[in-house]
Amino acid sequence: MKKLLATVGLALAASSVQAEPLNIGFVYVGPVGDAGWTYGHDAARQAVEEKFGDKVNTTYVESVAEGADSARVIRNLAQKGNELIFTTSFGYMNPTLKVARKFPKVKFEHATGYKQGKNVGNYMARAYQGRYLTGLVAGSMTNSNTLGYVASFPIPEVVRGINAFTKGAREVNPDVKVKVIWISSWYDPAKEREAAETLMLQGADVLTQHTDSAAVIQAAEAKGKYAIGYHTDMSAYGKNAHLTSTVHNWAPLYIAKAEAVMNGNWESQSLWYGLKEGVTDIAPLHSSVPADVKALVESKKAQLKAGELQVFSGPIKDQQGTVRVTAEQSLSDDDLKGMNWHVDGVESKLPEA
Repeated sequence: MKKLLATVGLALAASSVQAEPLNIGFVYVGPVGDAGWTYGHDAARQAVEEKFGDKVNTTYVESVAEGADSARVIRNLAQKGNELIFTTSFGYMNPTLKVARKFPKVKFEHATGYKQGKNVGNYMARAYQGRYLTGLVAGSMTNSNTLGYVASFPIPEVVRGINAFTKGAREVNPDVKVKVIWISSWYDPAKEREAAETLMLQGADVLTQHTDSAAVIQAAEAKGKYAIGYHTDMSAYGKNAHLTSTVHNWAPLYIAKAEAVMNGNWESQSLWYGLKEGVTDIAPLHSSVPADVKALVESKKAQLKAGELQVFSGPIKDQQGTVRVTAEQSLSDDDLKGMNWHVDGVESKLPEA
């Protein structure tokens, strides 16, 4: 009888532990209302709540600068009992690892980085697939053969996107050149708008961005030019300008990671999800995009999704005309994660990271 009671007691205790909601923390580099990167991550946080209901508690801290202060924020979330913490910007990588060593029972997931630990995984979207598709659109829609790109920081993630966009554009229009302005910020609407206006003065009639606000779309709308958004569908900010956007849907990944922690089978992984997994996509194309261009984009999208097409298959030359990828080759994921050179067609110089 005592043994039976003990067994029942253990079962009840286990049931009680499982009944406790999973506390999940999120660290954001921008405000949740940025219309871009942070907005998309917060939409995924809300999807986690919708999926699991009272089985989870989520909290977030927004507008956290990359660097030393982010470690304090991450540490605070761990100290407050969060068992799973998503740190959603590249510059949080080392601070995440530092804090994780002090909290070995907490699981950490870092976005867009490349380092792991026993309790730290990382994840990234194959945004370059969407960039390539939007490049096909931009190259087809330009009249000036000059495209403008507002960029944040010269890290591989951003360089990859510029190259994929340029590659797509030049597949349909070999005369295209891409001008890039670097603003050294993920989110600065004033700088983003200023860069967009400068690019239009330089002849760009289709713009895109690797920044987080809708300022580039709005600037193009004001000047009667086209633009392609990033992170989320930005059509609401430029009904005439917005051709499409490269979009991310982080919800499937966040839901899977939360479920893994709840089931006790979480493990440190390095994940790179794209069109196939539904994490990367593009927004609906504007009505001004011709039917043949829409058909081309859909065809290429299907090939990418099926693994029949690789964005960075050769031949590929760099800005100096040197063959970086032969006709028989494709860049590996490791090559892409360390990309620090521009393809032919990008006019702007790559600054030091």
